[in-house]
Amino acid sequence: MVASQLQIEPFMDSKPAVVAHPERIPDWLVSAWLDIRTSQFWMVAIALFLRVAWILIGHTYKFKSADNNFSFGWETGRIGAAIASGHGFSNPFGGQTGPTAWESPLYPYLTAGVFHVFGIYSHASAFVLLTINSVFSALTCIPIFLIARRIFSEKVAVGAAWTWALLPYVMYWCTRWVWETSFSTFLLAVIFWLTLTMQEREGLKPWVWFGLLWGLAAVDSTVLLSFLPVSGLWAWYHRAQKRKPSVAGVALASVIFIACISPWVARNYQTFGKFIFIRDNFGAELRLGNGTGADGTWMQYLHPTQDVYAMRQYTTMGEISYVAMRKQQAVDYIKADYRRFAVLCIKRFVYFWAGPPRLAKVWWLAQVKNSLFLASSVLMFWGLGRALRNRKPGAWLLFWLILLYPAIYYVVFPGQRYRHPIEPEMTILGVYLLTEAGKKNSTG
Repeated sequence: MVASQLQIEPFMDSKPAVVAHPERIPDWLVSAWLDIRTSQFWMVAIALFLRVAWILIGHTYKFKSADNNFSFGWETGRIGAAIASGHGFSNPFGGQTGPTAWESPLYPYLTAGVFHVFGIYSHASAFVLLTINSVFSALTCIPIFLIARRIFSEKVAVGAAWTWALLPYVMYWCTRWVWETSFSTFLLAVIFWLTLTMQEREGLKPWVWFGLLWGLAAVDSTVLLSFLPVSGLWAWYHRAQKRKPSVAGVALASVIFIACISPWVARNYQTFGKFIFIRDNFGAELRLGNGTGADGTWMQYLHPTQDVYAMRQYTTMGEISYVAMRKQQAVDYIKADYRRFAVLCIKRFVYFWAGPPRLAKVWWLAQVKNSLFLASSVLMFWGLGRALRNRKPGAWLLFWLILLYPAIYYVVFPGQRYRHPIEPEMTILGVYLLTEAGKKNSTG
């Protein structure tokens, strides 16, 4: 029987399984799939092609200018524009409001560099920034493949990596948002992979990478640091089980991490006269989720970009005093009724995993989107439970990531974008669950 008379099972562990099928599959298609199914190059190349094509065909680089270009990168875009125009890291909401620590520095400076070369808020800059995001999104296929193959199997690795490469939902954030989301997603997946493999690595070089990657994570998105303690302890514990030394490596990684963040911490101290660890806006974000009218989502009407009075307060008080005031308002609200706060946290937990309430021009569209969002979460939790029961290596590391990363959003407020940095691991667990279900059906 020739290859063109066979149907190939899409994701197999080793050699492709085949079954008879009356329809003919072209020989070239069979051969091409066998060549590319485990090829990380083709995963990344096809993923990048689809993302850039979406940017061009959908004209997603054409941000609306009616809001004075604020939707082009939001606070990140504003800070990038300020840097590119010679005003330094400042003016997160527009106007001359002075220096800021509202955002982590890495992506705003990247944005500023692109603005400097291609023009502030230009279509060319938008295309370049979205393409850079798409590169990071496409590259995420590689750690997904490596993580899934190590914890589960090649079958799961192929399925998860190609799902990430081809799924339209995944492409949304890198092709429409000028933000650090796609880079954070890639960075966290790489860190997860490095953590899994630290027990096998020799010498100090892996610890150099460990410290450097976590340093980049800190200046990129501080919320990623919620996973740092478990990541470090996991690496140390599993190396200790194999009687491999870690003290010198941990010390070296710590020095590199501190060296990465120290310049920005020093800048913040010199600028604001107090210690600020990377960002200073937590108090303001806490208030946007906790206060009179809180319902588990973010009260955007209180944001300085939406509220003239809040913007006046921010401008006259200065960023540090404004954030401190907002934090105190939120703390007072929380202390006044802890039970109410607990209910809000439960709502935020639900909204993080099921999708927050949203409006849509077509009444049923929001429900459909949130149903799909919830379905992916259910698959993930189910897959995680099964992985833990089956004692898969690395399953507990997945557990700690899923437990710790979202915790801050249960206290502040959730958003669909906030889940994206852990969606590579969610994809792996979902594909694992479906693969296990397929095994049961085939043996049943």
